[in-house]
Amino acid sequence: MAKIVVLGAGLGGVIAAYEIRHAVGRENSVSVINETDFYQFVPSNPWVLVGWREREDILVDLAGPMKKRNIDLIVGKAERVEPEAKRVRMSDGRFVDYDYLVIATGPELAFDEIEGLGPEGFTQSVCHIDHATAAHTAFEQFCQDPGPVIVGAVQGASCYGPAYETLMIIETELRKRKIRDRVPMTFVTSEPYIGHLGLDGVGDTKGLLESEMRERHIKWITNARVVKAEAGKMTVEEVNEDGSVKQVHELPMKYSMMLPAFRGVKAVHGIEGLTNPRGFILTDKHQRNPKYPEIFGLGVCIAIPPVGKTPVPVGVPKTGFMIESMVTATARNLADILDGKEPTHEATWNAICLADFGDKGVAFIAQPQIPPRNVNWSGSGGWVHTAKVGFEKYFIGKVRAGKAETFYENAALALIKTYKLKG
Repeated sequence: MAKIVVLGAGLGGVIAAYEIRHAVGRENSVSVINETDFYQFVPSNPWVLVGWREREDILVDLAGPMKKRNIDLIVGKAERVEPEAKRVRMSDGRFVDYDYLVIATGPELAFDEIEGLGPEGFTQSVCHIDHATAAHTAFEQFCQDPGPVIVGAVQGASCYGPAYETLMIIETELRKRKIRDRVPMTFVTSEPYIGHLGLDGVGDTKGLLESEMRERHIKWITNARVVKAEAGKMTVEEVNEDGSVKQVHELPMKYSMMLPAFRGVKAVHGIEGLTNPRGFILTDKHQRNPKYPEIFGLGVCIAIPPVGKTPVPVGVPKTGFMIESMVTATARNLADILDGKEPTHEATWNAICLADFGDKGVAFIAQPQIPPRNVNWSGSGGWVHTAKVGFEKYFIGKVRAGKAETFYENAALALIKTYKLKG
């Protein structure tokens, strides 16, 4: 019997547990280590910020679904992965042994890299449900006495879609409350141009997003390096193509949501051969670590180089469908290894994204996510908002049911010729 441990129960980890359980058979054990006993649907956090969702709307108690699928849920903080001993040391002193480890921790949020950044400083976050609920409380206070708003993503960030969503959703809510005319809005991003998204754009995301921002009277600063945030002000350096400072902006702010840079979690950071200097998991085309082949990595925690050189550091996002393709490759490869075969399955890293703006939105399909691509499409309209709401209900329902995928999901993906595995 093989002991398979999944570290983390976010979007990638919880689906990985379900899919691995299905792939490897009942004779092998599957366990999940997670700090909490619930799953949170992070894409809905911008809606939580403005009060369109309550905390309980986007949380799933994992105990029931995991038990139903014969998966052992271990609730606690992983202190350190010890790959030589093939075990995970927990913060309470326990050890969890494994034969195969799937690391799906997500990132550590590097708020500390910029003075005044983050919920403990002067900007809000939508990276965690606790952050989003705190951001909602601050937003309600802000709406009583509105002023300038700054939204964006700092240098080294690798997740830009939620920044655009939060910007537009806040703008939509301010119009609903009839106070938009009292709120100057600025989008601050490390991207070299609007709609870059860490992907050098997809289709005409540049034109679509710029048009939306002009229509909504939102100013923007690209190639931006945030120096610090403080009470009532954010200092931002706008950078030239050669990296020199073009202009220093002292931006007034009364409310701000800025996405931070990511790094690997402390449990894996600094393990030679397992992570890069930033703490992200090194993987090959089969999602395996080259030094420790019994360890797999998937999701936001893996190392992916940027798509090209930019004046300000811009990371590559790992979108939901891209992560699900990593999950499927990992599950199939684990099943092959347990059958005595060499792994052959490779994730396509195709991307499908629905960026909701509250009343409409922008969608794109990138096959694969990193250019050059076979499919490079983007579009916009009110249907995107409807589709995002539908996807939220579907995905949360899937997690509650303990399913990795459904017949209808696979049929829809086949219809648009978007697949999880190569070949």
